[in-house]
Amino acid sequence: MSSGHLERIERHLRSQGFEHFGFAEITTPFSIDLYEQWLEEGLHGEMEFLVRHKVDKRDPRDHWTRARSAIVVTQDYVPHPAPLENWPLKNGARVAAYARGRDYHRFLHNKLRALAAALSEEFPGEEFVSFADAGPVLERDLAARAGLGWVGKNTCLLDRKRGSLFFLGEIYTSLELPIARIANEDLQKDFCGTCTKCIDACPTGAIVAPRKLDARKCISYLTIETRDPAPIPLREKMGDWIFGCDVCQTVCPWNVKAKGPETIAALEPSTSREDLIHDLRFILESPNRHLERVFAATPLARVNGLGLKKNALVAVGNRGVRELRSEAARFLDHPRLSELATWTLMKLEQEPL
Repeated sequence: MSSGHLERIERHLRSQGFEHFGFAEITTPFSIDLYEQWLEEGLHGEMEFLVRHKVDKRDPRDHWTRARSAIVVTQDYVPHPAPLENWPLKNGARVAAYARGRDYHRFLHNKLRALAAALSEEFPGEEFVSFADAGPVLERDLAARAGLGWVGKNTCLLDRKRGSLFFLGEIYTSLELPIARIANEDLQKDFCGTCTKCIDACPTGAIVAPRKLDARKCISYLTIETRDPAPIPLREKMGDWIFGCDVCQTVCPWNVKAKGPETIAALEPSTSREDLIHDLRFILESPNRHLERVFAATPLARVNGLGLKKNALVAVGNRGVRELRSEAARFLDHPRLSELATWTLMKLEQEPL
């Protein structure tokens, strides 16, 4: 492909607002053996879709036979690119930064589909298939091969200028793009150095080794992926996170440098106890259908109303919010949350008056 063709692709990328992007060859991921070992060790927990996807991740061209290259993009989410009007929470309870707005699976995928459609018109007869964290793609591996960063010790893709607070998206294409080959040994180099802040700061010890996450211990997994309450030893370390977790990213010096300490500090929850009570009461008292309606356009919809209540009960217990004792007691006879409600009330009894 000529440089003129590449310029046409880059023009379309920028027209969709993508300024940080790269290109990679569709081939066997350099980290596939480590990924499959991670699955064999059961560190993925209940996320069985990851097991089902591993064949397509190892050999992408077995599924997408015409795929030759990948266009990889990033989209910053601090500040959030698609804020939700009338956000019902007051930032008292913790929500991961990426989830404090509209669902990126939707708005990022819409942008990528529009880009794919424009490229299809630009290059008739070629194929373009888009993904936004919803397909069998080893995204961080692909992004590293596209020159967009390295996989940090917290397992996130890191860029020295942008940190890691961004989404990843991809387009597989039949085009043979001019790609700078990166040796596997170079892909495994990083700029984390001797820093272990992410490992040390993880509340549940989920980063069991550099670049190795035990998802079963991760607060994001415990608040999103699993429907059951966390085991008590982990539950007591989850703080007041009601959806996701940002700790391993907000302590990262590269994010502090990229965004500035004031921006990173602003991601912390409100220090007002009234705001915390408001958020947790809103979740515990609202009918499930109401919660699902108000959060329908956001990532929080993934856990539905019952999942948010599960997470809120944990936060009530951990933060000792005695003001919500009666709200928690309403779940003592709940078929799925009774044990958790009992634990929450026991925690509240331990709080000094």
